[in-house]
Amino acid sequence: MFDAGWLNIGSLVLGLVAWIIPIINLALGKKQMNKKWIALTIISFSACAIAICLQIFYNLYLVNIEDWSALSEMHAVAVASTLLVIVTILLNAPTLFLYRDRGAL
Repeated sequence: MFDAGWLNIGSLVLGLVAWIIPIINLALGKKQMNKKWIALTIISFSACAIAICLQIFYNLYLVNIEDWSALSEMHAVAVASTLLVIVTILLNAPTLFLYRDRGAL
């Protein structure tokens, strides 16, 4: 069938993408007028959302195979997901303030 471990790896990679993109966005903003800031911000938030969805799918997989002991670690997943969302928002907020007067073009 499939290896459910890829859901966790995908979630981790997308979480890192959600954090790296705003840093790149800010670095480009300081050096030149970044015309793709809106697209990069949307990609960052989308990566964050997909990372959380992959964790939900992994938990669904655990329910389907009835691995109840693994589901007892849901507190850690909830904390990690909350941290992912908060840090993603905090990293993207300066970009929104930096470019708020520049518009989409």
